[in-house]
Amino acid sequence: MKLDEKLLLLRKKNGYSQEQLADKLEVARQTIGKWENGQAIPEIGMFIKLSELYHVTIDRLIKDDECNIALFTGDHIKVKSLVQFLIEAKQHSYAAHAKEVDPCRTASHDLAYESGNYKYYDSYFGGQQFSGEEVIWQEDQPIWTMNYCGRVLSMDFSGDFLKDALFHVQEDKPYRGPSFYQSGEYTYHCKVDGEFVWFQGYEEIFYNGEKVYECFFHGGIVK
Repeated sequence: MKLDEKLLLLRKKNGYSQEQLADKLEVARQTIGKWENGQAIPEIGMFIKLSELYHVTIDRLIKDDECNIALFTGDHIKVKSLVQFLIEAKQHSYAAHAKEVDPCRTASHDLAYESGNYKYYDSYFGGQQFSGEEVIWQEDQPIWTMNYCGRVLSMDFSGDFLKDALFHVQEDKPYRGPSFYQSGEYTYHCKVDGEFVWFQGYEEIFYNGEKVYECFFHGGIVK
């Protein structure tokens, strides 16, 4: 497999547009296009950044070896449609006060949603202090997961407000809620580092300026 083919497939496999990758590498979008069309070759500094970003060695990037690197040769995971399904699933499960399904583990709280060839499952333990996992399957193969762990810090916490905030999940951050959401005396904040394929984040709720809830989460593509 040639270098330009590897760079194109690696970008698509990791869910980046040319614009997003260009921003991460601090180069012009046209530069990414030239690499992927075989019109130019990245400098050594760019190879280092690509190696770190994609978690592959520079040697595996450069060598013209057909079996050199494991890549999807088609749209095995369509990130855009996956994100849209995740948002739909979240808005039809916990955030929508949906009825729990039968628990898959002792004392777990489980919610599920299906559409097309995608299946979503959210399973968590606890209440005031909780921990759980969300999983998406495509044709019965797990392709995305997110783990979360949080706690309620005050009696002023409102579960209804949390659900309302999570219902307003956005496409650019389809993990929990939006960056900022407010209703009455409650405010919700969410910060995320990384991309859909590999990320970590933190959300918190304040009531009249006092923190009453917090939750950490992380996850990404399964392959």
